[in-house]
Amino acid sequence: MNKSSVALLILLLLAIDQTIKIYVKTHFYYGEEYYVFGLDWFRLHFLENPGMAWGFKFGEGYLAKLVLILFRLAAIVWGTFYIKKMIREGYAKVFVICAAFIYAGALGNLIDGAFYGLIFEKSDPALRNIAEIFPSGGGYAGFLNGNVVDMWFFPIIDTRLPEWLPLWGGNEFTFFDPVFNTADVWISTGVILLLIFQNKQRKVQKRSNMKKLKYTDGNRTIINNNY
Repeated sequence: MNKSSVALLILLLLAIDQTIKIYVKTHFYYGEEYYVFGLDWFRLHFLENPGMAWGFKFGEGYLAKLVLILFRLAAIVWGTFYIKKMIREGYAKVFVICAAFIYAGALGNLIDGAFYGLIFEKSDPALRNIAEIFPSGGGYAGFLNGNVVDMWFFPIIDTRLPEWLPLWGGNEFTFFDPVFNTADVWISTGVILLLIFQNKQRKVQKRSNMKKLKYTDGNRTIINNNY
């Protein structure tokens, strides 16, 4: 793949992520939920996440968020150079695509944290207001202090555990519980495919090395016989 095609892929993935986030942010009040196609296990559920993908955080407060933003920024800078290196050295197409997915996901969440606080009105769960974009009074937070918009929710199993079950009996149980966004999907897809194809590549390389070894041993036998 060349640089132009990789850049177009990243821009497409980023545009999909940001379009969905902006739509949810400007059409849903905080905590609002919509059943997609009327399915109980496929929902749009608007939440905001101050931390990393899937709700992970470095800690609480502005300093923790700043560390997270700088971490994402460093990952983006490093990723830019690494993708260029992959293209220059002729890495397999699938590995470049995986890197592009991870890069687009990280960049999408970085944009949220860096700029959403500046351009959006606060989504107040008590007021249930629908946030305005570019409000006259300014955004809800400063530069690098915004929250990531999450919306995908797949509670495939949502039930109460039987009373006879030890320890957890009678408790509510939900699978799959996290609310995440499209950027998280891009990151997870890239990582999973990278692990799958990397494992296959190792097996192919191992078989190739074994064939080379057999070929070399055969040559040695012929040379020894001739001698």
